[in-house]
Amino acid sequence: MIHTILGAGGPVANALTDELIKNNKTVRLVSRCPVNIQNKNVSWQKADLLDLEQVRQAANGSDVIYLCAGLVYDIDIWRQQWPVIMRNVIEVTKANNARLIFFDNIYMYGLVNGPITEETPYQPVSKKGEIRAGVANMLMDEVKAGNINATIARAPDFYGTSSTNAFFDMMVMAKYAKKQSAQWLGDPNKLHNFIYIPDAGRAMYLLGQSPESDNQVWHLPTAPAITGHRFLEIAARTYGVKPKFMRVGKLMLKLMGLFVKVIAGTVEMYYQYDHDYNFNSDKFERAFNFKPTSYEEGIREVARTIYKPV
Repeated sequence: MIHTILGAGGPVANALTDELIKNNKTVRLVSRCPVNIQNKNVSWQKADLLDLEQVRQAANGSDVIYLCAGLVYDIDIWRQQWPVIMRNVIEVTKANNARLIFFDNIYMYGLVNGPITEETPYQPVSKKGEIRAGVANMLMDEVKAGNINATIARAPDFYGTSSTNAFFDMMVMAKYAKKQSAQWLGDPNKLHNFIYIPDAGRAMYLLGQSPESDNQVWHLPTAPAITGHRFLEIAARTYGVKPKFMRVGKLMLKLMGLFVKVIAGTVEMYYQYDHDYNFNSDKFERAFNFKPTSYEEGIREVARTIYKPV
């Protein structure tokens, strides 16, 4: 069987690749930029996911396709490119009679009071959320029509990677590793979940091995929501420092966004950080007998392997 990862090279794609290699699977990595992994079971192919013919060639012969693409955090790019990417991936998945697993975020749910489950309706309050709802509906419409076997795998904010897209690794663990004050986005008194990246990779692998899990939405295994203060305390204790931090509010984000477009794209998502954000993954945990990594264990591993104390 050929396991093809479209959008290889990002944190989740890398964690998934690790799991596939660990389990001796044949892996094809597809991206615009080279991904250099020295393993006899792994190959890399260049492709632009906006080009149907390139995607068709890259996915040829695939049995399981994982869509792990990440786009620049710019609403205009999202609006132009996400629908094209999803249409292309749907077409090549059907052409190969493959299974598709789409790694997704939770923007489409909007501001939710209470637990966020797979049954939570789509009520986006951001432009990015509207786009993600649109591509998710595009995929699930094909599922409902019986045209494709596909799964949507959703995750909240993540940690456990050196990627510059991992805000909380960079704003907390990287800072404490240098004995500097951390930064916290939003209200530290509010609840928030964070998925540990290796858990996300392992969960994606398990979905890829389980055809019976197809044609539905799964929330990937994530430890229970905690306050920002609690997350900071755990991280500070791990690094042997005091839990000092500076709060990054919406006004500061707006000012920073005047100079950095990626940060400007975060402003409309600020609601996720000044309200409780309670992502629920009970369904996955029960179905796969999967216990998410605790924040204590995950942050300890980050300190051991990624952001080591100076």
